[in-house]
Amino acid sequence: MELIANLGLGLSTSLTPLNLLYCLAGVFLGTLIGVLPGLGPTATIAMLLPVTFTLPPVSALIMLAGIYYGSQYGGSTTSILVNVPGEAASVVTALDGYQMARRGRAGAALTTAAVGSFFAGTVATVILALFAPPLATVALKFGPAEFFSLMVLGLLASIVLARGSLLHAAGMVVLGLLLGLVGTDVNSGIQRFTFGLPRLADGIGFVVVAMGMFGLAEITRNLENEETRSTVVAKVSNLMPTREEWKRMVSPILRGTAIGSALGILPGSGSILGSFAAYAIEKKVSKNSKEFGKGAIEGVAAPESANNAGAQTSFIPMLTLGIPSNPVMALMIGAMIIQGIQPGPSVITEQPQLFWGIIVSMWVGNLFLVVLNLPMIGMWVRLVSVPYQMLFPAILVFCGIGVFSLNNTEFDIFTMAFFGLVGYLFVKLDCEPAPMLLAYILGPMMEEYLRRALLISRGDPTVFFTRPISATLLALGALAVVAASLPALHKKREEAFRE
Repeated sequence: MELIANLGLGLSTSLTPLNLLYCLAGVFLGTLIGVLPGLGPTATIAMLLPVTFTLPPVSALIMLAGIYYGSQYGGSTTSILVNVPGEAASVVTALDGYQMARRGRAGAALTTAAVGSFFAGTVATVILALFAPPLATVALKFGPAEFFSLMVLGLLASIVLARGSLLHAAGMVVLGLLLGLVGTDVNSGIQRFTFGLPRLADGIGFVVVAMGMFGLAEITRNLENEETRSTVVAKVSNLMPTREEWKRMVSPILRGTAIGSALGILPGSGSILGSFAAYAIEKKVSKNSKEFGKGAIEGVAAPESANNAGAQTSFIPMLTLGIPSNPVMALMIGAMIIQGIQPGPSVITEQPQLFWGIIVSMWVGNLFLVVLNLPMIGMWVRLVSVPYQMLFPAILVFCGIGVFSLNNTEFDIFTMAFFGLVGYLFVKLDCEPAPMLLAYILGPMMEEYLRRALLISRGDPTVFFTRPISATLLALGALAVVAASLPALHKKREEAFRE
């Protein structure tokens, strides 16, 4: 009964005209950036953070959430029609989706992606509604030592799951922690790492770092790719799959939803891992495994279901524990902090309208996405042919205006440009910036929980190892790093990311 009452609260919150409008705006923008290769949800949400300052917290987070799971829908369109994934999680969809389009079955492939995405999104939202509250209740019993260890586990997991070298990922985490220390120490009032610059007394702005590392750096990187894009078909028709295709897609959608839902909760890029895992498993268990890579409908249904399920279950650790499972969730936590909301298990009790409003809005958003992705497919097809060179000047202007509006100072613009350059260099050096952003978000919170734990234990550092939950979390983190460092696993990990 309590669950029904909570869902009723979420329904009344998400169905207000204002929240419906921002939900629609979010999923529309998400579909748009998914369709346009070169733009991703991380860069887009980073650029839109200044806009959310003037919005009510619930409306702002509903819109940002819609952008994230909406981009998973939109990414399938370019994968199928152009063989250029609009979103990283849609890379696998291109393998069979594009081949289906070449055989004249583009409409069926797009419908399969939409149906799989809708079903997976709906199921993932149910999982979120069922499991998030109990997890938050357990987390309320955590002390400072447990929260510190949980954050350490999250950072270690981000190192293990990052692309490229483990050493590079560890270095990015350390850099993120150092950036989080810049500013005035809360306890002593002494400025740290400000280099005598008064502008840094309050620390480096989260929005500035995010827009530089993921906005400008992504734009610069994409300008190097000048490939021309041409759609397989100018007009998509015959959207309905055949009866045989309907039968073949049911089991892959169910398996993909289950795999994506489970992997989405884990730290790292759950939607990407989910889509790859679902495709690999489907290829092994399918009766039509010989068709994979040649236009198998299972190769579209499974990964599309997995990446959408993973995108939505990744909200569970963010909403219940205040731990971001991927860069987008880190940006969502940043948006909550900007709005004066402390991320963590207390959100469900102190901000029930926000918590349940976001969950129920995902059902509403999934309905909007079905309408946006199938009847409006003609518009998305035309947008695919827009040259990226025409888009990036507008994006740069938007970034500049957004950052300047934060404090009305050009210092923020120069800082954003600096982090844009640094982010581009990191990409060229094979250093993934995601672990840095996670560490930058978690760093100040880790410092606070570390101090609280040591104060309570009267300076005894063994408190992190004598408390069972804390010790278990630290052991899991250490085990993950050791396992990833083993020569055999390390080699397989590098090969997987290169592929």
